[in-house]
Amino acid sequence: MEGITTAALIELAAVAIGAGVAGGILAGLLGVGGGIVIVPALYFALTLAGMDPELTMKVAVGTSLATIVFTSLASGLGHHRRGAIDTDLLKLWAPWILLGVVAGSLLGGYVSGNVLIAVFATVALAVSADMILRKGRADPEPKGFSRPVWALFGVFTGTISAMMGIGGGTIGVPLLNFLGYDIRRAVGTSAAIGFIIGLPGALIYAATGQGQAGLPPFSIGYVNLLAAVVIIPLTTTFSQLGVKLAHSIPRRALRLAFGAFLLLTALRMFVDLFSG
Repeated sequence: MEGITTAALIELAAVAIGAGVAGGILAGLLGVGGGIVIVPALYFALTLAGMDPELTMKVAVGTSLATIVFTSLASGLGHHRRGAIDTDLLKLWAPWILLGVVAGSLLGGYVSGNVLIAVFATVALAVSADMILRKGRADPEPKGFSRPVWALFGVFTGTISAMMGIGGGTIGVPLLNFLGYDIRRAVGTSAAIGFIIGLPGALIYAATGQGQAGLPPFSIGYVNLLAAVVIIPLTTTFSQLGVKLAHSIPRRALRLAFGAFLLLTALRMFVDLFSG
């Protein structure tokens, strides 16, 4: 990015540190891969640094997906040790989520940055309302669906997650909870899904951004290596704290915490979208 100052790079690194710590805790706590914090944090940092508004969201999303590869491995392992991952569902869902990720990443790399902001804010707002207002059942039982229905759920989750730069938890946690899965198993399974979303998503964003003018220094396409290198060690470390919290906090409190974070994020993104 032409004209970016050393101070702006330092600011980006500082924001990445804060996003890494908060994103790691949320990854383990809520199964969201940290992207729900990392994407808006990087977006606002790059905007303040003077980056082209058309590119800021794409870089934020691409970089977030790269960090989710490692965060999801760390938080997923923590939940697996506690028996909170539904491996049968993971096997059923994985191919369809991957298909959705490819579609969503290709769309994200070529559509307007404002489209990504609108998708991020709209989905986050809808999910926050569901998590805050709807009461979970005391003894949830998973609902049974045919394979085509699960395929549809998977493609939808992968597509939207890749366009938002998130690890699947923002969509997967409320969806699985709505379908009757215990919130802790929903969080654990969604944490594992993050790897399926992050790896192919980051690679596609890196490829579609090749040759794009105006990107920040140390970028491979729409993936900024400086921010990723700062964030990854922090998210992987602090995700374990989040895992411990997830298994000690009551289900209702966990739903409210998840909804509150999403609501604040959505409102701030809408303000930015309409003011721009």
